[in-house]
Amino acid sequence: MFEALLYPVSFIIALAILIAVHEFGHFWVARRCGVKVLKFSIGFGKPVWKRKSQKDGTEYILAAVPLGGYVKMLDERESDIEVEEHDKPYAFNNKSVWKRFAIVAAGPIFNFLFAIFVLWLMYMSGVHGLKAIVGDVMPDSYASRAGIEYGDRILKIDDKKTPSWNMVRLNLLNAALDQRTVEITVQDQKGKERIRSMSFEGMTDPVEKKNLVQALGMKHWSPPAELGEIIADGPAYKAGLKQGDLILRLDDVAVNSWVEWLRYILDHPSSRIMVTLSRNGAELTLPLDVGQIERKGKSIGRVQVQLPKKYWDMLDIEIEYSPLEALQAGVIRTWDMSVLMLRVLGRIIIGESSLSNISGPLTIAQYAGTTASLGLVPFLSFLAIVSISLGVLNLLPIPVLDGGHLFYYLIEMVTGKPVSEQFQAAAQQFGIFLLVALMGLAFYNDILRLFG
Repeated sequence: MFEALLYPVSFIIALAILIAVHEFGHFWVARRCGVKVLKFSIGFGKPVWKRKSQKDGTEYILAAVPLGGYVKMLDERESDIEVEEHDKPYAFNNKSVWKRFAIVAAGPIFNFLFAIFVLWLMYMSGVHGLKAIVGDVMPDSYASRAGIEYGDRILKIDDKKTPSWNMVRLNLLNAALDQRTVEITVQDQKGKERIRSMSFEGMTDPVEKKNLVQALGMKHWSPPAELGEIIADGPAYKAGLKQGDLILRLDDVAVNSWVEWLRYILDHPSSRIMVTLSRNGAELTLPLDVGQIERKGKSIGRVQVQLPKKYWDMLDIEIEYSPLEALQAGVIRTWDMSVLMLRVLGRIIIGESSLSNISGPLTIAQYAGTTASLGLVPFLSFLAIVSISLGVLNLLPIPVLDGGHLFYYLIEMVTGKPVSEQFQAAAQQFGIFLLVALMGLAFYNDILRLFG
């Protein structure tokens, strides 16, 4: 029951936060520019809560449909608003083009600032990740041709440090999009640093790769299938498994790593499997009745065994910065993610990447629930990424979006006169059509991912 509610509740909370940040940007700058704000709404449709400020007359609203929001400002061009003579100086349309530009740009800018703030908090408090230690390297792959070997730890890609696999993936994707050669600094198993060169020439659409690291011929290093703490009264405990046992085979299937052991257990809920293990030099075979739990509407196996601490210490890394370093890291990460999103969008537009890369609310809801189930830090990281996405999307020069209005204001700055209302009305119709088409495509892709 809890898990069923986690996904929609996490999605609504995430949307409410990000919409509030975006609309507050418009609201705050509008007030600073002397524009009278009539309504500040989180959500669309019928209000479920509203309150009118006695001080300035602004109506604050929480509406039933949490898929957006709006800031309604005093504007003589709006047919449903009567602007009194004494209020005309406070109307949006009577402000200079620079002030109008600032008000519209403030929404996306606040999304970027929110992402920087969240990443700043995360980097100050410490972010855990998996050390970029290479496992098996596939023959005749990008990795093998570059000289990457089993046990190498990736330290840098070009001049950027890569303490975790997340940082490795981000930097490799950028290089793959350029199809350029990168210098990879690794530390081998003897502790010696070496520089390897990896060329991405000829790689087809890296955005399409579900696992770019694996597509390059590398696997994450995984410890051997040695058992750590056995949870009392769990399936492994009842089967007689003990801490320090080394798993050799499961139902005559050879097991070479902890990941293989874990994957086999997850794929066999409510099953009896025969476990062949090594204990104190002797080989034993024991029956194990795998338990089951529900995850994302699917049954998975569970035996309640932990990874030995010595291996977790080898894999885990905590990335923590001083306040100033954390701010710098947050700005750089926000910039890198923004540029990457624009590059991917550009590739989709010119046909170099598939339209299937466009995701919609169902995928976002799934990620919201998944990250929320993992804890506060993963959920905050998710919020930062989606906030950057909203900022980038809203700056695109599409009519209806903030970027479309900003484009009009840029034309006005250059020509000295505003874009005609007839042109804006026609462009708005096109913008609505385009957004509806994109939303339809996004929903279609979501459905294929979830049920295909």
